[in-house]
Amino acid sequence: MRVVVSSLLGLSLICSTAWAVETAPAPTAPAPATQATTATPPSQTQKPQTLPANKPGTVPAAGNVDVDAYGLPLETKPLTAEQLAKNKVLQEAKVKALVKDQATRLQQLEKANLDALSQNQELQLKNDSLGVQVQVLQSERSAQMFLYGAATIAVGVLLGFLIASYVYTKRRRQW
Repeated sequence: MRVVVSSLLGLSLICSTAWAVETAPAPTAPAPATQATTATPPSQTQKPQTLPANKPGTVPAAGNVDVDAYGLPLETKPLTAEQLAKNKVLQEAKVKALVKDQATRLQQLEKANLDALSQNQELQLKNDSLGVQVQVLQSERSAQMFLYGAATIAVGVLLGFLIASYVYTKRRRQW
């Protein structure tokens, strides 16, 4: 149980840092220069500089940015409504493209399935007709064998009568 809890905690920490993405500033504001900072303990973080009253639109310098325990700046702004809307539109476009792609694949599969079914029916009909032809040929062959057997018996009987009559007439002459 202890291993499961610790692994879930570690996984959640890894996932939270993997999803932490810095957002780009709005295109109207100039991008502030960033300075490489080292992670400092939370008790030694830098305090934010207050803006002068006469300059309400200025952005504090990069050196005055608060850093949390993980070394991430505290001023990271959440996504704006425009960015969220753009992300949502992009995701919907991706979903629509996937749905459209799957719809075309589905149509292709249905067409291939119908082709295979029609070909299957044709082959079944051909198989049935060939089965009928085999039965006809077998019955013709058996009828032909019957006729050969009858002809053989008839020839045998005729030869038997001829030989018997020849032998019988030869004996009469000897008397």
